[in-house]
Amino acid sequence: MTKLGGRYMAIKVIFNKKIKKEVLESFDKKIDDEGFIVENITAESALTNRGEKIKIEEFAGIKKGSEIFIKNDLVSLIDFVKEFYDEYKARRENVQLCE
Repeated sequence: MTKLGGRYMAIKVIFNKKIKKEVLESFDKKIDDEGFIVENITAESALTNRGEKIKIEEFAGIKKGSEIFIKNDLVSLIDFVKEFYDEYKARRENVQLCE
């Protein structure tokens, strides 16, 4: 949600298959013959934080500062948001402790 003119508006970001491929190429990844995301050179599978292989259709993004891939299913997105919130909360607590 973002505030626009005193109102909160939902922001929706949509990746089509072409954009997903461009994002993956910038991380030296490609799609194998079965539709899984793999390393460009070694063909090693890209993995989620749960150690799962991920298909292009499931790809929702890559966690900032890592190469942890996020699936577009509800459980994966909830895990990502919870982890992001926990990290944010820990940083805020550290800042308050240092003041």
